[in-house]
Amino acid sequence: MVDIVSVLPDLAGDLDDIAIGDHYSSNAGSPWLRVNFVSSVDGAATVDGKSSGLGGEADHRVFDILRTLCDVVLVAAGTVRTEGYGAMVLDAAAVAARVAGGLKPQPSFAIVSGSLNLDPSSDVFAKAPVRPLVITTESAPRNPALAAVADIVTCGSTAVDPVALVRALVERKLTRIHCEGGPSLFGALLAADVVDELCLTVSPLLVGGDSGRIVKGDVPDVRAMSLAGILRSEDTLLLRYVRAH
Repeated sequence: MVDIVSVLPDLAGDLDDIAIGDHYSSNAGSPWLRVNFVSSVDGAATVDGKSSGLGGEADHRVFDILRTLCDVVLVAAGTVRTEGYGAMVLDAAAVAARVAGGLKPQPSFAIVSGSLNLDPSSDVFAKAPVRPLVITTESAPRNPALAAVADIVTCGSTAVDPVALVRALVERKLTRIHCEGGPSLFGALLAADVVDELCLTVSPLLVGGDSGRIVKGDVPDVRAMSLAGILRSEDTLLLRYVRAH
């Protein structure tokens, strides 16, 4: 297993999974919306169209740990398709860590889809340990097959309203919200000013080309963030920013 050490705050020695979880749990309120992304040194969000081309062993380790800290994992449908998501199933060690922390054994999985163009027979639904949520709009076409395998939650008329989305999750007692992308969803959440935290892995790669950024869309105002932590694993940096007050 790759070693991860702390730069800020200054914690001595290699960090185990419990210490890393504590690092990301500090200063987190309730409700709390965390966004997690990886980027190259030159700002690319993907390699060959996928973020998985940027993430190394340290990023994958923290990625898994962050899932043990949340009530719900929030992902846009496009990212589910592009990154090849399956069912949201955590392993036995993660389940034990969640239960020890007072959480349910498995997190809920919430997928944002304006079109409801999702395959009800896919593993995302068929093998889900917790019935998934699909966040959509009033104008979305009805999909009875999808409604049979997921809870359809309407949050907006023609576009998903991020404020209504957060409210709907909190009403279901899903207060620790962990968003894994993609860039358009992150942009919408930022524009609505509902983002409390950004966890950003900086991969030691120069990608070039025309890869997009981690955020897509207009944000009315610049958002100030406060640096809450830096972890390092060899040449990879794992940055944690929280909302500046």
